[in-house]
Amino acid sequence: MTKVKICGLMELQHVQAAVDAGVDAVGFVFAPSRRRVAIAQAKELARFVPEHVMKIGVFVDATREEMERAFQEVPLDFIQYHGDESEEFIKTVGLPSIKVLSVRGVEDVENAKTVQTEYVLFDTPGTEFRGGSGEVFDWSFLDGNLPRDRMILAGGLNAQNVKEAIRRTRPFMVDVSSGVEIDKRKDETLIREFIRAVKEEESLYGN
Repeated sequence: MTKVKICGLMELQHVQAAVDAGVDAVGFVFAPSRRRVAIAQAKELARFVPEHVMKIGVFVDATREEMERAFQEVPLDFIQYHGDESEEFIKTVGLPSIKVLSVRGVEDVENAKTVQTEYVLFDTPGTEFRGGSGEVFDWSFLDGNLPRDRMILAGGLNAQNVKEAIRRTRPFMVDVSSGVEIDKRKDETLIREFIRAVKEEESLYGN
């Protein structure tokens, strides 16, 4: 079954909407972004996230100390590396992790075969910040022999296209942020619609 992650959560009502709709993972952004939260803020929001829902912290070239503090204090289940962190550095930190690969072509996807993190997230290159641009990349780039049970798909997803995305790529998880926003703010209705679309697709076809 494809799981759902809502990323960039900053407000309690949006966390609650996601949890009530059956979200599988929530993302808190600790990197420079308009969605950035402080550790104390994420810790407060995490109080309303059930234990079975994964809590993922997004970082860009952060220090080991910063990530360890957030991991312990929030607490987090995974560190999402969205910068230029080396495999050696990620291994040294030693926390459960997700490595983000920006996809411009097939060669970027090929790099996933050497990544040693628990999961690999495919996204479009960022623009203003290092996160994704909210645009869709060519899903055919993922047609190769990739470990689907480690794949997280992001990049321009919304309630209208996520069913096709799942059918085309069969990922472990889909990840959305701007696709559930109105005027750059999360929207409860869009969050519920996105999660419902994923669950509907999975109820019809399974994984």
